[in-house]
Amino acid sequence: MRIPAHAVCTAIRDDIVSGAFEPGARLTEEVLARRYGVSRVPVREALRTLESEGFVTTRRHAGACVAEPTGQEAADLLELRMLLEPLAAARAARRRTDAHLKVLRGLVRLGQERARRGQGEDLRSLGGWFHETLAQASGSPGLIALLTQMRHKVAWMYVVEAPARPVESWAEHGAIVDAVARGDAERARALTAVHADRAAGAHRLRQRLSAAVRTSQPAVNMSSGRH
Repeated sequence: MRIPAHAVCTAIRDDIVSGAFEPGARLTEEVLARRYGVSRVPVREALRTLESEGFVTTRRHAGACVAEPTGQEAADLLELRMLLEPLAAARAARRRTDAHLKVLRGLVRLGQERARRGQGEDLRSLGGWFHETLAQASGSPGLIALLTQMRHKVAWMYVVEAPARPVESWAEHGAIVDAVARGDAERARALTAVHADRAAGAHRLRQRLSAAVRTSQPAVNMSSGRH
């Protein structure tokens, strides 16, 4: 059975985000095909997609390599997300379905409960699902795709510290959902902007990317990399 390119793309992207492939590492079709148990055709297609997303770059004489984002590129990414998440919330207030609202309220209820109990690991997952659902509720495929791509890239570039006051953070989530439920687009936008600005302060550039920014090391051959 032929494994589709999008599944290979997801696998390579996940390995880049997790650090299995370091910034600057070579991504040869032969090695990747062997790693994922596929032919070189879906690998080639996946690398083209990942290049368009900014995870991969093509270098002369080296071929495909993991991109090495600069500190400025990382900062720009957070700034763009801070602009797009409030837009998604405003659109969600106008376009959300009852199903979206039910999921958002359920996530807030769980988040507030876990925050009171101090269950930090659960909160990280719930927060990701909340923002993903809020984006889905915008009803804008292009915006959803951009925010999904940004979520992957933020996870790649940054370590996100747990909120210092998780109960307050989830109260903010709840207020956003209330505004979305009322169809108050401007309040949903404003509350999400404040929340995104506060959350940005918890982001720390990952050490492996910091090193890449400082040293501009040559590409590393991953043929003997982790499997």
